[in-house]
Amino acid sequence: MNAGPGHSSAGGGRHKRRRGRRPPKRGAGGPMGRARQEQQGIFTAPMDHSYRANLNADSGNSNRGSRRPGFSSSYPVVDPEPLPVPREDSASRVFAFVEDLFFLSKIQATGQKMNVKVEFVKNEKDLADRMKSNGEEKPSLIIFDLNNANAKPLTLIPKLKSKLKKGTSIIGFLSHVQGDLKQKAHEVGCDMVLPRSAFSQNLPQLLRRHGASEEIAE
Repeated sequence: MNAGPGHSSAGGGRHKRRRGRRPPKRGAGGPMGRARQEQQGIFTAPMDHSYRANLNADSGNSNRGSRRPGFSSSYPVVDPEPLPVPREDSASRVFAFVEDLFFLSKIQATGQKMNVKVEFVKNEKDLADRMKSNGEEKPSLIIFDLNNANAKPLTLIPKLKSKLKKGTSIIGFLSHVQGDLKQKAHEVGCDMVLPRSAFSQNLPQLLRRHGASEEIAE
């Protein structure tokens, strides 16, 4: 038999006992607890972590204007002013034992931008021959790719330091994970050892500083 209007189809539904609502707890999770804590100056609502997304958007938005100070992972480095254009017969003051094509082209491009002549050499004899053409002027900077096995950096660096003394700076670059090689390079006389990223970033300043002739060197 179908139930009529207003009647439940389940038997005994009219006499079903209804459960009353439970009173709210007095703990921190109930309304009374929150109201009481708000009166006492305590805030216990869940933390809204959406602010992290906003900070990430600010710090990663490199193409939308300048970044906010304190939220940027890196700051742009302004290249120094280039040196005056050297004479064609001027002696080179910077030599590089670099065969890696990426860094070779980068050093060449930066040298042209800074008006600094950089000569690339392969071994000790090659450097000696180039230095003879310079007369008495010693190189101001020698760059070593410390992973250039053909140049034998750990063997050649102490020879150059003994021969050229303090008038020539020797800078090497390597991978940032090569801690042992960095220590050995310092021990044999390398004046400065830089990770590849730091070397690339500071290359314009290094070439300008060491590529300037004695008349205009600061």
